[in-house]
Amino acid sequence: MNLSDLAKMKEMMGQARQMQEQMERKLAETIVEASSGGGVVTVRMNGKKEVLRLKIEPSAIGSAGSDLELLEDLIAAAVNEAGRRADEAMKSSVAGMMGGLDLPGLS
Repeated sequence: MNLSDLAKMKEMMGQARQMQEQMERKLAETIVEASSGGGVVTVRMNGKKEVLRLKIEPSAIGSAGSDLELLEDLIAAAVNEAGRRADEAMKSSVAGMMGGLDLPGLS
């Protein structure tokens, strides 16, 4: 490996580190929201798949005959959908970032 190759490798590693840092910021900044049961349960999540907010409409727990199992299912469905949306948002973000990376042989 000559000095030119070593310099190229070092530059590529620097680009990879920058992309990693950008990705971490984007994960934290990306916010998705999903609901289930016609809006009875709403989940807000970031790109790291951390639940930021869980909102349950009072009508879901208001009556004495409320079905707890149904509410649990609605919460799980909303969390899972928010996770899928976070994945989709990050896939499109990564695709956009990779387009701007100048790696030899990948053009």
